[in-house]
Amino acid sequence: MHIFYGDMKEAVYNTASYFKYDYEDDWITDPFAKEMIQDVDQSIVLDSGVIDSPVLGKIPPTGLSGGVKTLILVKFDKDKIFNASTCGDNCAKWLLKIAEKEDRTINLHHLMRFGTEPFTIRVLNTNQIVHSMEELVSIAGEFV
Repeated sequence: MHIFYGDMKEAVYNTASYFKYDYEDDWITDPFAKEMIQDVDQSIVLDSGVIDSPVLGKIPPTGLSGGVKTLILVKFDKDKIFNASTCGDNCAKWLLKIAEKEDRTINLHHLMRFGTEPFTIRVLNTNQIVHSMEELVSIAGEFV
């Protein structure tokens, strides 16, 4: 995974609006997306247009949390860079899972916690590769 900290001209900043007009039905019913939605929002995908939320009841995909919407965009809209600061730390493991199989770049405006397990992230601001939160904090702290 690649991360750029701070303002990035080409990044999609308002992920909720982008999602509203650009998501595709088959993204919602994809098994990986269903797993993310279940884990992050504790919601179950019933079909491409209906998600069962324990808090909100039956909702459309646009009613998902900002974090899940951003994760879905990162996973399926491969040619864009998204502002992942709309995600909480509960999304970090999913960003890493997406990046395990496919090359992705995200934009962050805060220090996301990627957990205690080793990981591989390239910080584009300095072109350094880090493998732990300790290494990430020492570099990202300069930019956020």
